[in-house]
Amino acid sequence: MDDPARRRHGSRRRSWCCTFNVPPSSPDNPYLSQHYRSNNSNCKTKLGPQKTDSLSKLTTSSSVPNSPLSSKSGLTIVGRIDPRRILSPGRVSPIDHTDSLEEGRHSSQATPSAAVDSIPRSRSRSFRAKIESPDTHSGKDPGRVEGDRGGLYDVRLNLKGKNGGVLVLELNSGVLASNSEVFAGLIAGSLGRKMCRIEVPEVENLGVFRETIELMFEENIAKKLVKIGVYRAIDILEVSAGIMFSRGVLSCLKYLEAVPWTEEEEEKLRSLFTRFMFDDATSRDIFARLYSQESTDTHQNLARHLVSSITTCSDANARNELKSLVKGLLCKSSVYEKEQPDVNKEDFYAVCQSCVSVLVNLFEEASDAVPYERRAKKEMGKPLIERISRQVDNINWLLEILLDRQIAEEFVDIWAHQGELLIMHERASPMVRYELSRVSAIIFIAMGTRKLHCRSEARSGLLQSWFGPMLLDFGWLQRCRKGLDMKALEEAMGQTLLTLPLKQQYVLFMEWFRCFSKHGTECPNLSKAFQIWWRRSFLRGSETYAIESRRMPLSSQKVGNTATCRPKLG
Repeated sequence: MDDPARRRHGSRRRSWCCTFNVPPSSPDNPYLSQHYRSNNSNCKTKLGPQKTDSLSKLTTSSSVPNSPLSSKSGLTIVGRIDPRRILSPGRVSPIDHTDSLEEGRHSSQATPSAAVDSIPRSRSRSFRAKIESPDTHSGKDPGRVEGDRGGLYDVRLNLKGKNGGVLVLELNSGVLASNSEVFAGLIAGSLGRKMCRIEVPEVENLGVFRETIELMFEENIAKKLVKIGVYRAIDILEVSAGIMFSRGVLSCLKYLEAVPWTEEEEEKLRSLFTRFMFDDATSRDIFARLYSQESTDTHQNLARHLVSSITTCSDANARNELKSLVKGLLCKSSVYEKEQPDVNKEDFYAVCQSCVSVLVNLFEEASDAVPYERRAKKEMGKPLIERISRQVDNINWLLEILLDRQIAEEFVDIWAHQGELLIMHERASPMVRYELSRVSAIIFIAMGTRKLHCRSEARSGLLQSWFGPMLLDFGWLQRCRKGLDMKALEEAMGQTLLTLPLKQQYVLFMEWFRCFSKHGTECPNLSKAFQIWWRRSFLRGSETYAIESRRMPLSSQKVGNTATCRPKLG
């Protein structure tokens, strides 16, 4: 069925495209094309992109999605968005210019939020500021405001985003100039014009800029910021500082100073304060929250005080909780590592030496070498085994921090020269002495896994001192592991032995072989490392002889060859 009306409707539909911001020239819409060109011919005041460190910066630093306008907003949608009728998201159809004019007259009665929601992906939006009309009984024209230059909406603010979006705001010059020094100067430069056009290119976030303009029409900005939230308020603070919106800057600073921040918000605010200067007492309070005025020496003294307090803490639960907290702050893998200076190595080793000295006194008490009167009264009510275990835990905790910061080499020398502990280890009960081997186990694992790099003399001294006690205590370590990985310990012990010269390896492997043949699984299984040592020592003897012969002096080789090749005289 060929309907003429349907054919006309189809011809009009083909003359438009939903991706056009401006209706193209066509016989079907000559009025709209001419109307757009005439509007475009008005004078414009163009505001170029500003630098970040300037107070006239007009771009934001966040890419938070735009939020829809509420009915209470200071901006409402303009009826002249585009002479197109919206059928559904992504579909538009043209209408006649007579319909467009009729729609423009009644558009102010439409709900703004419904109009915005119907265009979720439009590239160009237009808004008009809502300004309260004077009292109708006052005799003044309700369509004009004092200070207005010939009309209610005499400033068209054209915002162009970096991603290609466009947002047009129609505002009153009096409100805009009274709140922003930047816009006041631009408006003053366009006196005598019916419509002042201001273009702001390279806007990073159109939604934040629009919300900042909305706050100019709010009497209680602080109440609005509570609904917006901290993260968005920081973005608004940056835009307000860029356009010199003093009332918005002060309100944002007061709000941000009064609320707690997340770490992400703190970093965002710290970055903002490096680019802008705020002259207000509230900004000084925020600055004091962001940056510490303490010196490096104060930080180092505090770190030593914290570590020393933890090693002397008597409550087990609190001590374990604080150890986890302080270790997370001091380790290089911490998220705070960039913000803190290096810790003082001498302070840490002073605390380590103190813990080792306490451990020596406890073993003297275990061997009845300390008189009853000299024993610490505050520790008398606790079992000796518990006190020894606590000191070993403290030493291992400190050793883990030293290993993480790669400053544990000196502790190897300290532990290798504990002659008193070695003597008392021979006389102490197995259920007490195995605690000493827990310290040796941490060192062996660090060496075997290449986390601890020591001189050959330090490795040799450590193994000569604590390898034998480790063989004796290995069975107790298996029964009372306390978080120790026994397979990792066996592998690390073998790898550490293989770093010594072959002659020293021979002595220590023979000691292990005799112990393992008597006690079996009560000793560490170093079979894999023993095979490597055997292969290097004996199966490659010819290669070793060839290398040594090449290293001999040339004269010695000639003498040997002459003696070998000399013929016998009959």
